[in-house]
Amino acid sequence: MKRETKIFSAFSIVIIFCLVVMASCKEKKEVQEPLSVWENMNKVINSISKPKFLDKTYNFLDFGGVPDGVTFNTAAFKQVIKTCTDNGGGKIVIPAGKYLTGAIHLENNVNLHLEEGAEILFSTNPKDYYPLVATSYEGVELMNYSPLIYVKNKKNVAITGKGVLNGQASNNNWWKWCGKDTYGYKKGDPMQRDSLNLPRLMDMGQNNVPLNDRIFGDGHYLRPNFIEFYECESVMLEGVKIINAPFWIIHPFKSKNIIVDGVTVESHGPNNDGCDPEYSKNVLIKNCIFNTGDDCIAIKAGRDAEGRRVGIKSENIVVQNCNMIDGHGGVVIGSEMSAGVKNVYVENCKMNSPNLDRAIRLKTNSRRGGVIDGVYVRDLEVGQVKEAVLKLNMHYATYVNQTGEFIPEIKNILLENIKVKNGGYYAILAKGYEQSKINNVTLKNVVIEKVDNAFSIEHLSNLKLIDTYINGSLMQSPKQPN
Repeated sequence: MKRETKIFSAFSIVIIFCLVVMASCKEKKEVQEPLSVWENMNKVINSISKPKFLDKTYNFLDFGGVPDGVTFNTAAFKQVIKTCTDNGGGKIVIPAGKYLTGAIHLENNVNLHLEEGAEILFSTNPKDYYPLVATSYEGVELMNYSPLIYVKNKKNVAITGKGVLNGQASNNNWWKWCGKDTYGYKKGDPMQRDSLNLPRLMDMGQNNVPLNDRIFGDGHYLRPNFIEFYECESVMLEGVKIINAPFWIIHPFKSKNIIVDGVTVESHGPNNDGCDPEYSKNVLIKNCIFNTGDDCIAIKAGRDAEGRRVGIKSENIVVQNCNMIDGHGGVVIGSEMSAGVKNVYVENCKMNSPNLDRAIRLKTNSRRGGVIDGVYVRDLEVGQVKEAVLKLNMHYATYVNQTGEFIPEIKNILLENIKVKNGGYYAILAKGYEQSKINNVTLKNVVIEKVDNAFSIEHLSNLKLIDTYINGSLMQSPKQPN
């Protein structure tokens, strides 16, 4: 009897031990279970906090600001910004009126606040953007004209309010430098594509010429960015309206923890991308209106050899509640993305214009290389696009030959809860490589109407179509090769 009791007790201990181990394994499994795509998005959003400022106010008029649209205010801006930051920071208030200026350079802990009715007019004289500063042009760093608003190596900075930032760019000044007659260029005029200008810069990027030797500015016709946050942390752009930009409009560069909230961009010049996060992490773009001459939002990560050397991915980019009107694309990745782009989330946006070419667009090539991993889109309403709802292109070309030895990768694309009234030529237009197929594209609960062709696909594997209707027909996922 005692022996049986001992056996039973030993057996009970074994059973209890097994149950404990199983529970432990289950607990570990639950802990290790990956978060969903949208839980990850929320985690990114919660990690980005607004900059905070001292409760101090500096009225621009007290520092010599003149709101007549004629008097130059560059020195007054410099003085008020210095005073504000030297005293620990606070809010610089720009009252109603028109203020002409050259470049504005912001400092730590400064909130430049434009009251309703305030308009900052930026000079169109290139000499007003000297001295040259470290900046970037189409994915390559250089010493060039200062961006109109420039923030370098700063923390806790904001531009807020209901006023207007007017770059005053037009066919009579900056825009014609692009070399296109639609923007005022006339045959024989100097332009950016002349051999000593943009082509020379691209060669410098490829050959790792030191930044201090990449001197451009006067005589080289490379237009300045509008607002550039260069190697910054914790910055915010909120509420303002931005018009008539020389070049790219909002450019976070090698920066992190960026908020762009409630901004309206209206600018139809060449290369007038609305917002271009480059080499940047944890970026939240929400409640904005983009009506642009180029891509509404274009996520970048450096061009070719330069991007590979820098090696900073753009990642954790969230786009919410935005309205895209004109543009080459609604939300775009590339083409300058050689360092890679990871985890882009697009939620609850509207896109609609006969002048909007694509809704979601990924573009790269074998000179760029790089990896795009994770583009997640849901709750998107598209009224009309010209070419495609989703375009995935590994053979993008511009300027000169764009082929090389750096085969890119595109993978893990999700479109969920999408409604399109007029899809243009294609629902999906995809062109990969045989040796690097676009991989893992899912459309779930997608309805696309009035599209000429469901698909034009080259080298795409693992396309999943779940509850997806195109021109009223339920689409079936293609069979995968064995």
